[in-house]
Amino acid sequence: MSTKVLDAFTQEHKQLLESELRTLVQKLKAPPIIKEAMHYSLEAGGKRIRPLLVFATIAAFGKDPKLGLLAASAIEMIHTYSLIHDDLPSMDNDDLRRGKPTNHKVFGDAIAILAGDALLTLSFEVIGQIPNENASSETKLRLVTEMAKAAGSEGMVGGQVADMEGEGKTLTIEELEYIHIHKTGRLLRFSVIAGALLGGANHEQLENLSSFAHHLGLAFQIQDDILDLEGNPELLGKPVGSDTTNNKSTYPQLLTMEGAKEELQKQLDLSKQYLEKTGLTINLLSEIADLVASRDH
Repeated sequence: MSTKVLDAFTQEHKQLLESELRTLVQKLKAPPIIKEAMHYSLEAGGKRIRPLLVFATIAAFGKDPKLGLLAASAIEMIHTYSLIHDDLPSMDNDDLRRGKPTNHKVFGDAIAILAGDALLTLSFEVIGQIPNENASSETKLRLVTEMAKAAGSEGMVGGQVADMEGEGKTLTIEELEYIHIHKTGRLLRFSVIAGALLGGANHEQLENLSSFAHHLGLAFQIQDDILDLEGNPELLGKPVGSDTTNNKSTYPQLLTMEGAKEELQKQLDLSKQYLEKTGLTINLLSEIADLVASRDH
C-alpha cells in the first residue's frame, strides 16, 4: 500500500471523527462552560491513532469503517479525558498539550477535572448509542465491559498509578513494561478489539489482533520515550525531556538509546507477525504500525 492511500484514509476518517465529536458534545444539555472545555481538548488535534485503529480494523474485515464511528468517538473521549487529568498540577503539571495551553491553564483546575469526568462518562453513553443494526446488544455490552477494563484500575488508571509510584526510582524492564502495557497499551488494544468485534471477528482472529495490539502498544510507548529525548518540541507541541525532569524510568535510560531502538523494532516485528496470522486484509493496519514506530510527534 502506498502512503497516499493511508493518508487519504486518515484524512477522511479524521474529518468524520472530528465532526462526530463536535456533534456529540454540542447536543448535550449541559452548562456552556463544560461543553466549551470538552470541545477545547477534543479539538486540540493529535494523531487520532486509536480511532484510526478502530476504522482500519473494521476495514480489514471488508466492512464499512463508518460502523466504528461511535466506538472511535468514545475511545477518543477517554483518551482526551486522560490527557486533561494527566496535565493537572497534581499529576504531570504540564502547561502545553499539542502546542496549546493545557485545559486547566485555560479553564482552571476545577473545570478541567469536571471536563475530564464528563468525557469519561459520555464515552459509555456513546457506546450505548451504536445502532442495533451495527452491533447487537451483546456486542455493545462486551464493548462497554472491555472499555471499562481498558480505562480503569486494571488498565490505564492502574498504569498511571504505577507510573507515578515509579518516579524517582530505577525500575526494572518488567516494571516499566507493566506501566506501558497498562497506561498506554490497554486503550490501544481496546481500539483494535472494538474494531474486531464490530467487524465480526472469530475467536482466533480476536486473539491474534489482541497480540498485534499488545506489541504495537509497547512500540508506541518506546517511541514516545525516544521522542522525549530526541524529538522536536515544535512538532511534539510540548517541551522535550519531561521524563528526565520528572525522574521517570524510560527505555533509553534502562537499555541505552541504541537498545531502545532495537527493542522498538522487535516489538514492531512481533506486532506484524500476529497481524499476518489473521488472514485479513491487513495493509492499513500494517501501515499504521509503521507510522506508530516512525512518527516524529
